[in-house]
Amino acid sequence: MERLRDAAKREGVLNVVGLPRTWVNYAEILDRFSDKYGIKVIATAPDASSRQEVDAVRQGGAGAPDVVDLSLDVAVANAKLFAPYKVAAWRDIPDQLKDPKGNWFAGYGGYMSIGYDPRVIQAPSSYTSLLKPGTTVALPGDPLRMASAFSGVMAASLSDGKADAARGVDFFSKIKKSGLLSQPDRAASVIDWDFLNTARAEASDREGKPAWKVAIPRDAVLAAYYVQAINANAPHPAAARLWEEFLLSDEGQNLLLKGYARPIRMEAMDMRGTLDQGAAAKLAKVDGTPVVLTIPEQDQAKSYLKTHWSQAVG
Repeated sequence: MERLRDAAKREGVLNVVGLPRTWVNYAEILDRFSDKYGIKVIATAPDASSRQEVDAVRQGGAGAPDVVDLSLDVAVANAKLFAPYKVAAWRDIPDQLKDPKGNWFAGYGGYMSIGYDPRVIQAPSSYTSLLKPGTTVALPGDPLRMASAFSGVMAASLSDGKADAARGVDFFSKIKKSGLLSQPDRAASVIDWDFLNTARAEASDREGKPAWKVAIPRDAVLAAYYVQAINANAPHPAAARLWEEFLLSDEGQNLLLKGYARPIRMEAMDMRGTLDQGAAAKLAKVDGTPVVLTIPEQDQAKSYLKTHWSQAVG
């Protein structure tokens, strides 16, 4: 680690892409890394999608990203673009959430949730409860283009632990036909990642705004993870590796937890007594068995939505 730190400091720069400062506490994480190691972080296209991040890697050059933060399916499909590397805390990462060679590994995750205005609706016990007359519902974006919106459709489609894209499209088609499909800033309920809905709830409390609550229906607990990877042709290879060590360290993982994400090492850190219990207590409560869609299941569902979403929902 000492040699890695020295090499990274000599490089002096880390290029990142697709890391919004409002996402899972990345503002504090990026600033802490920069201050701690004296490395300038150059952040471009913070709102870039996972596929756009990969495009930036392919383009190469001095401004190419050193590291990427991707959805699991995109990382697996592009593993050949990444450099094998295993962080010091490698053993704490579940086997199913890391590439055996170290080409990619999960850093944090979350659950699909329902954020809602308790002045308008009661705590939703299921997604179907959102079909009640008068309940406006929103997704965070277009499910054909945005991973979180796609996951929202799939969460609403769960039944007995099984996802069905057709059921998800039908659910939102009913909402659209009732005239209650809305935009996130105007809806009484928003289906989005729990770390984003929880951040909104905390902000409403802190700023004295109307209350916002978060529910994760126990019959539809959909989980997903974001994975880390190092550009095989990273302009700053030592800084890239030091970044991953920092992000997967106790300090980095607790900073993610402070942003209401669920760090991938959460269970191991809890057992060792290094988890920030105060931050953990603020997470949305989860009951029921989590469902993680396999890549074939995601591909099949995306294909179905590509054919049917626009016609049924628009």
